[in-house]
Amino acid sequence: MPKKRQHLKSFKPTPTASPAPGASSNAAGKSSRSVNELLANLRHASLGPEAPRRQLPIVTPSVPPALRQILQIPESPLPAPRRQQRQRVDNNGRRLPAGPPPPRSWVTARSGATSRQGQLPRSTVNRCGLVDSTLPGTYLPASRSLIDIVLRRIAADWDIHREFNQYYLYDIPSHLKSALIRWIGIASPDGLSLDDLKLILIPPEIYEDGEGEDDGSEYHTAVNAEVNYLDLSGALGRSLSLKEVSELLYPSKKQEVLGEPQESWDESEVTPSPPRVLLPNLTHLSLAFDPQLASEASWKQLLAMSSKLTTITHLSLAYWPDPCLTPRARLSTVTTPQGQSVAYGGTSYYSHSIDHDWSEALLVLRLLSKNLYALEFLDLTGCAPWFKALMLHSEHDFVDWVGSWGKVTLLRIYTGWTPGEDALPSEWIAYREALEVAANVERHIRTARAGKGRIITVERNRLDQ
Repeated sequence: MPKKRQHLKSFKPTPTASPAPGASSNAAGKSSRSVNELLANLRHASLGPEAPRRQLPIVTPSVPPALRQILQIPESPLPAPRRQQRQRVDNNGRRLPAGPPPPRSWVTARSGATSRQGQLPRSTVNRCGLVDSTLPGTYLPASRSLIDIVLRRIAADWDIHREFNQYYLYDIPSHLKSALIRWIGIASPDGLSLDDLKLILIPPEIYEDGEGEDDGSEYHTAVNAEVNYLDLSGALGRSLSLKEVSELLYPSKKQEVLGEPQESWDESEVTPSPPRVLLPNLTHLSLAFDPQLASEASWKQLLAMSSKLTTITHLSLAYWPDPCLTPRARLSTVTTPQGQSVAYGGTSYYSHSIDHDWSEALLVLRLLSKNLYALEFLDLTGCAPWFKALMLHSEHDFVDWVGSWGKVTLLRIYTGWTPGEDALPSEWIAYREALEVAANVERHIRTARAGKGRIITVERNRLDQ
C-alpha cells in the first residue's frame, strides 16, 4: 500500500499581545518605528551639544630646554611606556618565532626524525669510533645542525652527487670540504675513492685536461691553499690506498725535453721546477682505519709518505696494526743451510708475546718520529697491542719524546674497545693490562721530559670509566 504523505502545516506566527488600554499613544508610536528611523535618531543624538565627547590628548609643542628655563615652562610629561609583549624563549634562552607554539606532537616527531637522520650506526664495542674521533683545532659543523644533516645526506647519496653534481663540488666552501670528505669515507656505501678527492680538491678544468693519464703529472699546477684538514677515516684500506693519496698530494712531474736534443748542455740550460704540492698548508691529517680493515695498513707506504709531511702538526693513526714493514710475512719462515727455520721478516707471530722482540717496531717508530718532527698531537686510539713500543729501547732504536717528538703536547691512547657485561674473564684481563700499559706510557713520557720539554696531556681510559 502506498504510504500516506504527511502535509506540513503552514507556520502562523502568534499574534502579539495588544497594548493595554491604559498605554499611551507615544508607546504605540515608538513600537511602530522602523530600524532605520531608530538608527537615524541615535546619530542625531550623538551629534548633539549635550552628548559627552571623548577627550583627545592635548599636544604641547616642544620648546628648547634653554627657552623653557627662561619662560619657566614646566617639563612636558613623558609619554606612557609601551606595553611590552611577552617574548617566548626556549630552554636555552633563545627567542622563539612569533605566533603560538607548535603542538607537542609536532615537536616530538620532528626531534625524533632529526636524531634518526643525523646519527650514523656505531659499533657496540667501539668506544672512540670513527664517528666520534676528530682532530682538535678543526672545523666540523655542530651535531644535528642543518649543515651537518645536509653533509651526511650528501655522503649517504654520494653515488648520485658524484655523477650529476661533479662540476659543482669544487665550489663548496673550503671549510666544508674537509667535513664532506670525512662523511663520505664513513657513511658512503662505496667509500671515498681517488676520483672523489679529485672532484672536490681539483678544479674541474684541470681535472678534465689531465683525465686519462696515470702519472699524476697533470695536477702539478693545481694548488688548494685553503684546505688544511684532510680526514680519510674509514676510506683507507676500503676504497683508497695510502699510495694513491701520496701521489695525489705530492705529484711527480716528469721532465720532458721538447724538440730535438741539443748538441751541448750550454746551449739550452733548463732548470726543472719542483712539483707543486696540492695542499701546501695541510696541517691536520687523519689516517684512521676501520678496525675490521686494519690488516690493510702499510707502514712502508706511511714511511715513504711521512718524509713529505713536513707541515703536519696533528696526525691520527687510530686502529693501525703493529709497526711492521713486512706484515704478510709474519707467518713465513726460511730454512738456513744448517737446517734451522728463521722468520722471513723482522717480526714473527711470537715476537711480541713470547720473545719480547720489539726491534722492528722500534725501528719503524724511530724513522716515523724523525720525519714527523713538527707533530703536536698524535692519536693512537685502538693501538693497544703496541702501546708498549712507545716506551721501550732497543740499542739506538726508541721513540724520542724529548727530541723528535718533543713538541707533542697531546697524546690520545684510548684502547678503542670496552668489554661488555657478558665478556670472558680473559677479555677483562687483557683490557686491564692495556690500561696499565697506557698509564706506564704516560709516566715514561713525563719522566723523560722532567725539566727538559713541554708538558704533555695524555688522554686514556681510566679504571673507573
